[in-house]
Amino acid sequence: MAEPLKTFVDGVEVEVPNSIPGIRAALPEERREEFDQAVNEAGVDEIHAVMRHWMLEAVPDPNANALLERLAADEAERRGAA
Repeated sequence: MAEPLKTFVDGVEVEVPNSIPGIRAALPEERREEFDQAVNEAGVDEIHAVMRHWMLEAVPDPNANALLERLAADEAERRGAA
């Protein structure tokens, strides 16, 4: 199993899971089915982005959540403009 990564959240060092089982275990139970579906549907060219997204989900961080919301809004706008 992959060793957890480490980062700082509000000045506190925290472990970030970096394997499918590790991320799944760190997620709230109600998010695990969505995670499983995202991983199972990801193609080889998408899996890294999917894993990074869910790694952030597994370690709550208000700054990361704000960034994800902004990226989602940007993506929705881009898709609407295409």
